[in-house]
Amino acid sequence: MAARNKARKRAFQILFEADQRGADVQSVLADWMRHARTDPRQPPVHEYTLELVEGYADHTDRIDDLISTYSVDWALDRMPVVDRNILRLSAYELIWVDDTPDAVVIDEAVQLAKEFSTDESPAFVNGLLGRLKDLKPSLRREAG
Repeated sequence: MAARNKARKRAFQILFEADQRGADVQSVLADWMRHARTDPRQPPVHEYTLELVEGYADHTDRIDDLISTYSVDWALDRMPVVDRNILRLSAYELIWVDDTPDAVVIDEAVQLAKEFSTDESPAFVNGLLGRLKDLKPSLRREAG
């Protein structure tokens, strides 16, 4: 598994855990980093995982607003927790990270949905991220 693929999966797991616990994502990230330093069985937290989690944390409100706005008939709080956090992570990477091609971001998100969510989730994730990709130039201008 490629390093960035692992880093994305870890970032997703951190966002998911924070959502499930109702905890701050940066606190959960700090817990993961502490465990990686103190438990030799835990792999270190990859730098790209840090970038993704911290980037999401910096843009949380905007990302959640975008997901809510463009997910037809799905309120953010009613979405499956897995899908919501895959979308959060991927929306950040799609809109704010320039060195990853959009197609890679979407494909990786769909793969996470296939691995961790329902049979309908990959199509939902693909459709919503495709919409955000199409709107990306205007969304970036708005995001500043």
